Amino acid sequence: MSIFTGSAVAIVTPMYENGDINLEKLDEILEWHIQEGTDAIVITGTTGESPTLDVPEHMEVIKRCVETVNGRIPVIAGTGSNSTRSAIEMSVEAESYGADALLLVTPYYNKATQSGLKRHYTEIAESVNIPIIMYNVPSRTGTNIMPETAAYLVKNTKNIVGIKEASGNISQVAKVKQLCGDAIELYSGNDDQVIPLEALGGIGVISVLANVAPKFTHDMATALLQGEVEKAAKMQLQCLPLCDALFCEVNPIPVKTAMNLMGMEVGPLRGPLYEMDAPHVELLKKELAAFGLL
Repeated sequence: MSIFTGSAVAIVTPMYENGDINLEKLDEILEWHIQEGTDAIVITGTTGESPTLDVPEHMEVIKRCVETVNGRIPVIAGTGSNSTRSAIEMSVEAESYGADALLLVTPYYNKATQSGLKRHYTEIAESVNIPIIMYNVPSRTGTNIMPETAAYLVKNTKNIVGIKEASGNISQVAKVKQLCGDAIELYSGNDDQVIPLEALGGIGVISVLANVAPKFTHDMATALLQGEVEKAAKMQLQCLPLCDALFCEVNPIPVKTAMNLMGMEVGPLRGPLYEMDAPHVELLKKELAAFGLL
């Protein structure tokens, strides 16, 4: 049984103006997502500003999310690190809170060889019992999970079951699916490639777009899975301008700005991420309005 199908939101971490985490606002947004049909929550991922959360904050946010969602939809905890030991510690703690699964980004900055990635992921997998989704985003980490490495891991560990593919390389994604077959749950990590990845056997998206348009993202991600090919393609093309605007600066600067423009009051970003440049704000306003969100 899959961890989820359809749309998981890579949810932002709301903050007060002083930069402290706003857990009450997180509760509010989680309830909204459940009402809007979001299929799963990914908490403390890149979009949740995990690099600037200290470990106690990181774990507090995961715990609060699990408690608030209370089993209504899956909660996938981002517990990746460029330290295998730290990733294990956070993963074990997230499992103890009741997280349904883990999202583990590749080691960043210090990086790893392909054999190192096999050991890194295997050691984490052996420390927990819940399912694991690998997160491949080489543009941010400098490390690429090669298809052969992904195939090795899903076939040689008991609980590495999925991959969030954000390499942008459709040929690589096809190779992953060809080598792994039904042993892997394939999720798009790019909102502008949801339908192409599903056409290759993917079962959904871990989405930034869903922060501002959760029902649309759910409907798009499930349309192709239900055989509605023309509807799925139309929706994918429809959202491309908004996706481009949401990534005109480094994520999550635009999406947090968008949510504030929509009146959701998710607060500021933590440095080194700061306010959007004025021309990009105007672009974002334009595309949000065109999408009916302003």
